[in-house]
Amino acid sequence: MQTRNPLLNDIADLMTDAFAAAQAAGEEAQAVFRARADKMAANMDFVSREEFEAVKAVAQAAREENEALKARIEALEKTARKPAAPAKKPAARKSTAKKPASRAKKN
Repeated sequence: MQTRNPLLNDIADLMTDAFAAAQAAGEEAQAVFRARADKMAANMDFVSREEFEAVKAVAQAAREENEALKARIEALEKTARKPAAPAKKPAARKSTAKKPASRAKKN
C-alpha cells in the first residue's frame, strides 16, 4: 500500500516549479542573446540573404558571358592563324597570231 507523505509532495511540487522556472529563464536568456546578436549584426552592416543571392546571380551571369566571349575569341584567333588560300593566277591566254616561218615543219 502506498502512503502519501505531504512533505514529499511539497518537495516534488517545489522541484517541478524549479524546473519550470529554470526552463523559462533559459528561454528568456536565449531570447535576450538572440536580440543582442541581431542588434550586433545590424550595427556591422551585413548584407541580407536576398542581396547576397542577387549579387551571386549577377556574378554567375558575368562568368558565363566571360566564358562565351573567351571561346569566341579563341575561334576568331584560330581562323586568323590559318594561312590564306593562295590566289589563283589567271590562265595564260593562247595566242592566235601566226607562228613564224622558222618554226615551220621540215619535210
